[in-house]
Amino acid sequence: MKKQIAVLALCAVLFALYSSAQAQQPTKIFRIGFLDTSTASGMAGLLEAFRQELSKLGWIEGKNIIIEYRFAENKGADRLPDLAAELVRLKVDLIVTTGNPSALAAKKATTAIPIVMATAPDPVGSGLVASLARPGGNVTGLSGLAYELITKRLEILKDAVPRLARVGLLRPAGGSDLQLKDLRPAALALKLKLEEIETQHDAKGLESAFQIVKKKKVDAIMPTSNRQFFADRKRIVELAGKYRFPAIYFQKEFVDEGGLMSYGADYDDLYRRAAGYVDKILKGAKPADLPVQQATKFEFVINLKAANQIGLTIPVRVLERANRVIK
Repeated sequence: MKKQIAVLALCAVLFALYSSAQAQQPTKIFRIGFLDTSTASGMAGLLEAFRQELSKLGWIEGKNIIIEYRFAENKGADRLPDLAAELVRLKVDLIVTTGNPSALAAKKATTAIPIVMATAPDPVGSGLVASLARPGGNVTGLSGLAYELITKRLEILKDAVPRLARVGLLRPAGGSDLQLKDLRPAALALKLKLEEIETQHDAKGLESAFQIVKKKKVDAIMPTSNRQFFADRKRIVELAGKYRFPAIYFQKEFVDEGGLMSYGADYDDLYRRAAGYVDKILKGAKPADLPVQQATKFEFVINLKAANQIGLTIPVRVLERANRVIK
């Protein structure tokens, strides 16, 4: 009996020592890359939504994950390939991207490291994935439906601005824009004239674009959905106010800067859902097995202060459709 007790006691001690040793084993710290064309301050709100959701899922910066942020600082998408290559050299476990340019740069830099798109507007058309249901390769994530929603914004603009006839469309200079494929026929159907203004992404380019818009005698403006326009949102809103143009934008952050209206996907929701993809992949899921999901939440925001500043009275029927009205 004494021998049995001694053996049991020894086993208990050994088990306790083993458990203690296991508890002291260092937890693997995953390294996540984050690639974006703009700046840390410009992405602050969306990054907060992303990090909060990661935290809810048990991923804490400095504890079990490290996020390597790389921003092109609004200096052009041509900086993205070098930044993507830098993340690959750091041997990150996963790369989160925003928009098509950063996702394409990351995909070109690596076919092995998983890539999670937070807001790719057209992942299939851009060649990022084979299909939404079966992305294949190392890329998956979320689509914000930016291209599909631009015609809806034009419809809202027509309803909100009495006697709207000419719309100044700000679009990036150079190259084709997939968003115009459906927008041009939609404008014809709505009996609206689109004045397409190619816009350089710098202070002089934006000012010049608005001067051209003024000469065209348009009734309102609308920028295409574009990461660089998002980065320049404060200046664009200022110029719209200066020239007293009603405007509708693709993200609520424009309205937060004082813009008139926005209609688009709920990007906070997209970034939270992107965190869910990160969680699954770090736990062993393969990007090829995770279907690309589309935006399911949308928001229409109106700023009555901005409307009053330019002397615009928005019809009640339009106000009633808004998710949020700033008074």
